[in-house]
Amino acid sequence: MNALRRAWDHFEEGFIAFLLAAMTLVTFVYVILNNLYTLFYSLGDRFSSVENVFFVLGDFTIGLAQSMTWSTALTKALFAWLIFFGLAYGVRTAGHIGVDALVKLAPRHIQRHIGILACVFCLGYAGLFVFASYNWIAALFNAHIGAEDLGHFGVKQWHIGMIVPIGFALVFIRFTEILVRILRNEQTGLGLVDEAAEAVKLGAEESK
Repeated sequence: MNALRRAWDHFEEGFIAFLLAAMTLVTFVYVILNNLYTLFYSLGDRFSSVENVFFVLGDFTIGLAQSMTWSTALTKALFAWLIFFGLAYGVRTAGHIGVDALVKLAPRHIQRHIGILACVFCLGYAGLFVFASYNWIAALFNAHIGAEDLGHFGVKQWHIGMIVPIGFALVFIRFTEILVRILRNEQTGLGLVDEAAEAVKLGAEESK
């Protein structure tokens, strides 16, 4: 079980890194192509003896740039996957910001009860979104509508949107794990980031 958990954690981190890398690469190539053809045209005007070569390169580059109309849609789709897949990763790594200054003033057993209540609310929220988004994806699946600027590649809207129920299902699982740990007295709260404590820590490190 621990080996499976570690494998999933590594996959989670690797998949997020892949999404970030893919977004960066697609955007980088598109921006470069949209700026490179102007360079070739400028060189063609400057060096008239070989202007045909530079103009040919410019025409080829601008053709590539114009053919990448799908890049913006792909970047948006990758970003959506990054957001909803990253929700569960943020819960696992305590990456979400928590405002619990008043809760920490309460006794430990009170903090535990508040943590259980908060966890139940989070589970209800995630479960509601899983149910609602599943019905939405089912409707998109039946409609069989192509994704904007990606439909000619065979990408459908439900291919992009299915990350919503998947992401919230993963969030539900992560909060279930937290609830189990709270009930076992292994932690008292949701384990979110204390922004004030982090700011104090960073300030202390910078002053050294």
